[in-house]
Amino acid sequence: MAQHITYGIIGCGMMGQEHMRNIALLPDATVGAFYEPDDEMAARALAIAPAATRVGSVAELLAVEDLDCLLIVSPNFCHVAQMEEIAATRPLPLLVEKPLFTDPEDVAKLAAFRDSYPHPVWVAMEYRYMPVVTEFLTKAAEATGGIKQFSIREHRFPFLEKVGDWNRFNRYTGGTFVEKCCHFFDLMRHGLQADPVRVMASAAQAVNHLDERYDGEVPDIIDSGYVLVDFDNGARAMLELCMFAEGSAYQEELSAVGPVGKIEAFVPGPGRFWPEHLGPAPVAKLVTSPRHPQGPVVHDIPVDPTLLDAGDHNGSTFYQHQKFVAMVRGDGTPEVTLADGWAAVAMGIAAQESARTGQAVDPRRWM
Repeated sequence: MAQHITYGIIGCGMMGQEHMRNIALLPDATVGAFYEPDDEMAARALAIAPAATRVGSVAELLAVEDLDCLLIVSPNFCHVAQMEEIAATRPLPLLVEKPLFTDPEDVAKLAAFRDSYPHPVWVAMEYRYMPVVTEFLTKAAEATGGIKQFSIREHRFPFLEKVGDWNRFNRYTGGTFVEKCCHFFDLMRHGLQADPVRVMASAAQAVNHLDERYDGEVPDIIDSGYVLVDFDNGARAMLELCMFAEGSAYQEELSAVGPVGKIEAFVPGPGRFWPEHLGPAPVAKLVTSPRHPQGPVVHDIPVDPTLLDAGDHNGSTFYQHQKFVAMVRGDGTPEVTLADGWAAVAMGIAAQESARTGQAVDPRRWM
């Protein structure tokens, strides 16, 4: 029988609850305790994990004896301080949601944490574990003959409401290219097996949140833009983001091209947002398009409906936890390392800076 794994969770808002639903689907894994200061979110968390204990602080969580690992799903700007508290109090195997950090000034703190933390740290980059994206990444090198161009398009709904509306402001999120798009920068690095050397971006707050006011303040998060990235192996990547395009059939579209062909992945958005009158929601698909013989081949990549119902990320959260729990039991090392999460944020910071200044930016200054 596999070792039972008990999680302690920091933060049980919308994404924290998705994590809890997926942990509940794992054999021999449970949520033992959680810290969530908002009463409504805590009540929803207890409905998912009624045997879990709600505690009043991170310190109280770390004092719970029966914990095998920790999961941070708090607002972005809280991550680094909570990681430091964990390191100083009770280090355990750690899964920390993206973005790893939001403030460029936190780089020195992260370096100190990295150099001293005695347990594995896995950064939660769910997009790697969407089944169609996993297939895309697995087959891209062969299908393309070596990726030369890699593009990602996300056409989606606006940012959802969060507790305290923290996600409306750059000072809390790090900016949209950090908060949302670190996922895609991670996919670029992972798919190309290379590091970025130059980032160029153009972006704006064109449509969303302009009529909202929070204590008299207008949100400042961008909702659309383009990012170009040059990599140290000569490859190039591009991100196209639009957060007022929820009418799209597919939320994410990935394309990699090389000398022998092209491969594409099409990922539908959350099923709960798909209009019922349009019938069944789209199914993820993978398309390979060799140059010789010419002609695309389409492969449907369906996902277990139970996993689709458990979250908004095409089943990926379950598969991520499946691998994380195996690591906690001693099988393997983090697939998404602290360095991976760090580099993805550095690319996002560079994109924010490039969009602000109109200049190309080297992300390595924050890596």
